[in-house]
Amino acid sequence: MAFEDIGPAPQAFDIEQATLENGAYRTVAWTGRFLQVTLMSIPVGETVGFEVHPDTDQFLRVEGGTGRCIMGPTAEEITFEQEVSDGWSIQVPAGTWHDVINTGDEPLKLYSIYAPVHHAAGIVQDTAAQAEADEAAGTDVPPAWAGVKPEGFTIGSLRS
Repeated sequence: MAFEDIGPAPQAFDIEQATLENGAYRTVAWTGRFLQVTLMSIPVGETVGFEVHPDTDQFLRVEGGTGRCIMGPTAEEITFEQEVSDGWSIQVPAGTWHDVINTGDEPLKLYSIYAPVHHAAGIVQDTAAQAEADEAAGTDVPPAWAGVKPEGFTIGSLRS
């Protein structure tokens, strides 16, 4: 399935098909001003990566494979564990340490929604090592326009 991150313009694609076909560790599929969609493929025995996003809420949905989700208030204190598989969703509040471990015998396929935007628009990282290298090099950062409210935007302007 061919698609590209076109930035904060309207977009529609079959997210289930795109997620199942994605072979990269992380593919940023769409980047809006306040929200971002990424596709992930986690190899057998590997993990999303134990991490925390201090200012970002995260939603993940498993489309294929099986895994175990862990979360906690600190890296040393895991207070939540759940086995997950196709159809399961995971909600990660900002400031929560979390990981999803592939416990199955096939790649774990999932997509993730970040709010606000967390990664560089359109970036494709084939492996977790590449993702770590991009973060260390400062090349995996949100675009400058992310988080910028459209001119004239107010909550009241959304109501008719």
